[in-house]
Parts: sequence; C-alpha cells; structure tokens
Amino acid sequence: MEMSDIPPQRVMRLNRKPICKCRYVLYWMQQCQRADWNHALEYAVEQAELLRQPILVGFALDEKYPDANLRHFAFMLEGLREIRQTLEERGIGMVVKRGQPPVVALELARDASLVVCDRGFLRHQKDWRHEVANKAEVDVVQVESDTVVPVETASDKAEVAARTLRPKIRSCLDEYLRRPHARLPKVDSLDMGNGGVNINDIPALLADLKVDRTVAPVSAFRGGITNARRRLEAFIAEALTGYAEQRSRPERDQVSHLSPYLHFGQISPLEIASRILDTDAGSEEDCTAFLDQLIVRRELAYNFVHFNPDYDRYQGLPAWARASLEQHAGDPRPEVYGPEQLEAADTRDPYWNAAMLEMKHTGYMHNSMRMYWGKKILEWSENPEHAYYTILRLNNRYFLDGRDPTSYANVGWIFGLHDRPWPERPVFGNVRAMSAGGLKRKSNIEAYVARVREMVEGGG
Repeated sequence: MEMSDIPPQRVMRLNRKPICKCRYVLYWMQQCQRADWNHALEYAVEQAELLRQPILVGFALDEKYPDANLRHFAFMLEGLREIRQTLEERGIGMVVKRGQPPVVALELARDASLVVCDRGFLRHQKDWRHEVANKAEVDVVQVESDTVVPVETASDKAEVAARTLRPKIRSCLDEYLRRPHARLPKVDSLDMGNGGVNINDIPALLADLKVDRTVAPVSAFRGGITNARRRLEAFIAEALTGYAEQRSRPERDQVSHLSPYLHFGQISPLEIASRILDTDAGSEEDCTAFLDQLIVRRELAYNFVHFNPDYDRYQGLPAWARASLEQHAGDPRPEVYGPEQLEAADTRDPYWNAAMLEMKHTGYMHNSMRMYWGKKILEWSENPEHAYYTILRLNNRYFLDGRDPTSYANVGWIFGLHDRPWPERPVFGNVRAMSAGGLKRKSNIEAYVARVREMVEGGG
C-alpha cells in the first residue's frame, strides 16, 4: 500500500490483511459526514487511483444509534443529502443503507479491495471499527480527520486541564493546519442502483424510520455544509470582533453556533481554523480566543473520552471531586426537583427555566448557560450521582451537539473535570459552584430571558 501525502500520524491500519483486487475501494463514512476537508475520503480516493478502481462511499443509517431521536436524524439527513450531491458532482458514488454500522460496512466490504474508515472516539464508535477490522477479509485503514492535531500526537495520556494540553498542541499545530489535497477519481463511479435508501425525500424517510419521535426537529438549525459555512461567515462578519470580551455574555449570543455541525462532522475544524486565520475581521485577541476554544478546548474533550474509558459514567470523574461531593451528599438542598419538573422548565429560577427552554426549543444553549444549567441541577438533586445522570440524559436528548466528546467533557466539568478544587461550600464541597448573582454581575441576564421568551413565543 502506497503512502499518501496525508500526515502519517492520521493514518492507522486496524488489521493486517491483504489488499484484494475486487470491485472498488470502500470509504465507510460514519463520523466525518462531509465531502470537503476530509482526510479519510481523500486517502480513499488516492488508494482507488493507485488500484485503478472506482471509489464507493457507504454510510449506515442506524435507527438504534445510542440516544438518537427524530431531532438528530432530521439534522443529519439534511447533511447527508448535500454530501451525496457533492460527491456525485465529483464523480464519486455514495450509498446510504439502513442498519447497524458494522453490519452495513461488512456487507459493502465483501466487494471491496480495501476499506477506509474515518475515526470515532466514543466507546461504540471504537467497537464498530474494531469489529469491521476483525471480520473483514481485506485491509481496514482508519484515517483521523475530526481533530486538528491527531489525539495521540498531541498527548499520550489524559490531560488534567487545558493549560497542560495547550503547549503540546501549539508545538505541532503548524504541521497539521493543512487542507487535504482533493483529487478527482480516475475511474467512473459505480451505479449502485436501488442499493440504498432515498435521502432526497427527507420527510418521507423520517416518517418511515423507527426512531424515538418524542423530540421534534428544530427550525433554528438546518443541517449540511452550506448552512455550516453560512454560520461561519456570519460569525466572522458580525460576531468575531469583540468575541474575546463578549463571548461569555448569553444575552449577546456572540458565538459561532457551529457545534452541531462539528458534532455531525458536517464541517471540518480545520476549515474553520483556516478561515479564521485568513480573515481580517476581529483583533488578534479575538481570533486567538476563538481558536483556543475550537482547537485546545475541543481537543481536550477528545483527549478525555479517548483516554478515560468511563467518560460517560460517574466513576470517570476526578477522584478528588467525587470524594468532596460525596462528603456533602447529605447536605440540605435549597430545592429538590424531579426529572418531570426539570424537563418542563418548572423551577423557581427564571434564568434556569429560560436555558432549559432554549435547549428544548432550539437544540442549543449558550455555553455560559450550559454551565449554570448543569451546576443548578447538581445543587437541586438528591445526590451528585443522580445529578450526573440527569444532566447527561437531558444533554443527550435535546442538544443537537449532545452525545459528543465535548458534551461528555462539559458534563464532567460541572463535577470538577479539567478544573481545580475551590473553597469548600455546602452541596458542592470543593467543586466550583455558580449562582444567579454571578450571572447578574457578568451579563444582562434579564435580556437573555426576554430573548428566549420572544424566540419561544414566536416559534423562531
């Protein structure tokens, strides 16, 4: 197998089997749901060129994906429809098949000379790729394309905080801030006939899918690379200037709103970073602050889920934080709310209620409010472990960017992950607390509440 011009640190052979001479090279797309800035796709095109074979992109539409519901599927399908159109224009065939990802991948691999897959870092995503590598009759190569710096290149251990990962990423960042070269296939694409589902008619497909239908799609976010790029350009034009100072003020909403697109792999963090580095908008401080969030903070979350097998379990939290929280588990709570009250945004805290409504109505919540929202659930729950799983369930159910490394790290942060011990106080122990008074001091929180109310009442 020839080496490509893609950095070798992004490429990993998952088995040691021969490349056969079959019908095509398969790119099993799952995490990187995009046709541009995709190292896995470009690696597969290179290998197809060497073998003088067509390339086929295969995607598994998994109706049993963990914690997924109609909201998530609607957003994802909008992106997939655009991907297929873009690939067809480039001369690359794509098939979307219903089924569990390893089953679909292995079915398509039967006629493949080589299988290339993108990389996922969650437990089930790793398991899928290992299953395909173990059962496929041909070589399976994994190519990492959803981080700017490959996770194991940045660090070989779980980092305690952004301050420890930041210098490691900065030391090699320039080496990886490069767009993968896009080649046109040398062999005509395959005609798969009726081999997959019709993703052109999304309403009909959604109606037929056997998925959780209790959480409706949202109008505030539409999927796909075109919408992601519109968000990026609007952020640069309207919100990058002053970002460093204003990004923590929820009433200003001076943020990129790109996290749903990053979660589904519909836009590359490399593309975003390159665009920010090329713009004249914003000050150096603004651009540096945004890139720190996009690269260091985001990839700290990928470091967390990769090196911590309990990333979605209470026992995966720092030992000091769990010990402190458990010492205060019997402390009186100012309020105790059950799951139904929380989900209905029925508490005595108007700021928390507004955040919950924003989450339910749009699939999004400003990051400052996410922190406050989670801290209050910790304060209002019978014990910290119950609070952890309540937050995780709501996070995965309503957020478009839930079920993501950044989400698991954000939930962990509420309980002390990537943070330090603070002065001891009731309920929280040494874990950082947040209060309504803090929101009032740092932002115009009443304006945020009014904005959410107007949005919900107006259906926007």
